[in-house]
Amino acid sequence: MAPLTDEQLSAAAAACLELQKTGQDIHSKRPFAALLLAPDNTTVLMSSQSLSHVRHAETELARNAAENYAWDYLAQTTLVSTWEPCAMCAGTMYWANIGRLVYLASEKTLQGMIGKGNTENLTLDLPCRNVFANGQTEVEVIGPVREWEAKVVEDAQRYWEKAKK
Repeated sequence: MAPLTDEQLSAAAAACLELQKTGQDIHSKRPFAALLLAPDNTTVLMSSQSLSHVRHAETELARNAAENYAWDYLAQTTLVSTWEPCAMCAGTMYWANIGRLVYLASEKTLQGMIGKGNTENLTLDLPCRNVFANGQTEVEVIGPVREWEAKVVEDAQRYWEKAKK
């Protein structure tokens, strides 16, 4: 798998955050977004937003990718997500054979922002690295990306503040 340069990571992070913003502002979606980079680390193959409590952005993206791209090809792709994938999303990524994950903000940060027991998003205390570590194939994980985490949080807070009202 080709290494991801700082410039490529920054461009993908900006595109993913813009997808999260657009999802909220235009489509009234929850503040979660994901995109899939081709093996060249620049071409966006597909993207997804959170559709519901069980149809998360990363899960929808991984399922669609598995149906549209070859197994060996997906091993060379990178899924970029605004938030750390939950155990369900990490498992779906694993089964789709997506080779690398970049997430901008951690699930711990999400839980700290929305609070425990928030039925809009009952976060799991199960880092995606732990899910991947128990698999038979390696998934490279980059995240949280500190220079992007605050930007993701700032954008997502708009949604969570509206949800409280």
